[in-house]
Amino acid sequence: MHIQVTAFDLQAWKEGNRHDYRAGWKGVSPEFGEILLTCPLPRTSPESLVSEVRGGRLPTASFEARGMHVEGMRLPGLNRSTLRVGDRVVYVERNRFGATLEQRALAMRYAGDHYRLAALDKHGYVLTRAADDEDPGVRITVQETGRGKNRRLSVRVDGRAEGGDLSLALIFAGVDRSTLTQLGAVKAGLSRVTHFWTESQY
Repeated sequence: MHIQVTAFDLQAWKEGNRHDYRAGWKGVSPEFGEILLTCPLPRTSPESLVSEVRGGRLPTASFEARGMHVEGMRLPGLNRSTLRVGDRVVYVERNRFGATLEQRALAMRYAGDHYRLAALDKHGYVLTRAADDEDPGVRITVQETGRGKNRRLSVRVDGRAEGGDLSLALIFAGVDRSTLTQLGAVKAGLSRVTHFWTESQY
């Protein structure tokens, strides 16, 4: 059911040690209840890195990156990843060679709806659900503010949303989104060129 969602904030948290480290964001949405984003979950394999959002009336969402490349990462990245909301896999497409933020945005399909996730900058992003015959769509803006213990995640919803929309928006606060930004695009491009040049020398 689509409802009007009051703006809310999530606070940064962390606990544990090097072998059982957990961190993320937690808080309360007036409409959806307590929300806990863990990013990352404790590792069960050196080649798997998972972030998860759960709680209240939200369907649980998880974002997992798998492969040798995740061993040194703090958050799961967009390469070789699987996104789930509830018991559904979300289909994700992206243009790695896009020059603008809009061109680099993720296109997603979940529960018959079409979504786009675009970076605002390295601290924020916007998830939009496209309008259809039954609903005018929704726009969810997620922005990190503050420093240290005062870090918070501000969530603002324009339009009527349901739990799946919110889970899909929040899980990306636990994902390395750097390649969606313009600076990240430049770094990714340089990395590809360096990789191709290195391979060509063998």
